[in-house]
Amino acid sequence: MTAIASPESRFSHTPETLREIAQDLIEYARKQGASAASAEVSDGFGQGVSVRRGAVETIEYNRDKGLSVSVYIGQRRGNASTSDFSPQAVRDTVDAALNIARYTASDDCAGLPDADMLATESPDLDLYHPWTLDVDDAIGLARECEQAAFAADKRINNSEGATINVHEAQFVYANSLGFVGGFPTSRHSVSCAVIAGKGDAMQRDYWYSVARNAAEILKVEEVGRIAAERTVRRLKGRGLATTQCPVLFEAPIAASLIGHFVGAVSGGSLYRKSSFLLDRIGTQVFSPVMRIDDVPDIRRGLASSPFDDEGVKAQRRTIVDAGMLNGYFLGSYSARKLGMKTTGNAGGNHNLIVKSGELDFNGLLKKMGCGLLVTELLGHGVNPVTGDYSRGAAGFWVEHGEIQYPVEEITIAGNLKEMFMGIVAVGNDVLVQGSRQCGSVLVERMSVAGR
Repeated sequence: MTAIASPESRFSHTPETLREIAQDLIEYARKQGASAASAEVSDGFGQGVSVRRGAVETIEYNRDKGLSVSVYIGQRRGNASTSDFSPQAVRDTVDAALNIARYTASDDCAGLPDADMLATESPDLDLYHPWTLDVDDAIGLARECEQAAFAADKRINNSEGATINVHEAQFVYANSLGFVGGFPTSRHSVSCAVIAGKGDAMQRDYWYSVARNAAEILKVEEVGRIAAERTVRRLKGRGLATTQCPVLFEAPIAASLIGHFVGAVSGGSLYRKSSFLLDRIGTQVFSPVMRIDDVPDIRRGLASSPFDDEGVKAQRRTIVDAGMLNGYFLGSYSARKLGMKTTGNAGGNHNLIVKSGELDFNGLLKKMGCGLLVTELLGHGVNPVTGDYSRGAAGFWVEHGEIQYPVEEITIAGNLKEMFMGIVAVGNDVLVQGSRQCGSVLVERMSVAGR
């Protein structure tokens, strides 16, 4: 698969048009009495094709556009949005936002970011790679992906389908402090989910690959093969007796642990006092093996950007170093609530990189010796206030550093504070499937409840 150079414009509007709309929004808002304003205008399209058992199941094509405006009358804020770019609709949207602001209570933390925090340049991070893929070619790729899964193992006897997705978008953000910035992005993916076994012994698993540039996605045959291998290895799953043991979170789901951490040290949770990591900055929250960096400038990174959702310059930061918490994820509003400065994270984290250790996946199994390898998590049993953690799981029982048999219908439980401090090692088997990049994570001890 290769990304093919785009025509001069693949979008409904030119970047210049989006910029003009955003600046006109700001100007009109100021004329109508707003003391400050910001606007975001976006335009994008996508194509998705799904094939199941060789037959085309869905063909989807979408083309979207939208604008959102926030206005301030002093420290009263109003917001409105529309998908209509006509001049009258744009003015009506600003008027609606102003009416909302007039009836909103004043909030001393509301307002645009400080001007000196705004990005002054926008380096090209190579985030846009158009993929000119017609529907017939997409169908062909999806079929090849699914066929590779069936061919990988004769025990694969059914399919939930293979999907090819193409997505491209562009945006412009502007505010009344003079900031104007935006850029195009792309995100393409291939996925496949298949089934093995019969009756009560059926198992299902999947695999996917995603990238800004289609040339960096795994070959469709590889995606299908991995989906098949992950499915058949789960056949003949057993239960476990209730026990306490080490738990190894496989790389694809280890990032969920980092997601819980991000939620706990993000502004909204902190100023609402709904976090299990309140007032922990400058203290040990992970074991000393952990280092986590927020990196916004990775070329073609899935969460790269030169500035955040408010136009604030994004900067590389070490959030956790040797287990110590060095910083939060804050936008301007939450920072003011906490008496702090924005960290350039309005909209969330950028590329969050967990430093890898020396061990590969097999090395982690050997280090664990005897315990549970978790490859799937079920349910949402996580309390963000206390850190209590209890989730359904499936995976494999490990003895003598080697996988023995698949296990299912189990629950793993603990507390995130203890789990984070109990991380023994992070593997170098990193998968880039989202904004949080992490190898497999070995936790020293958790409770495992069986049937």
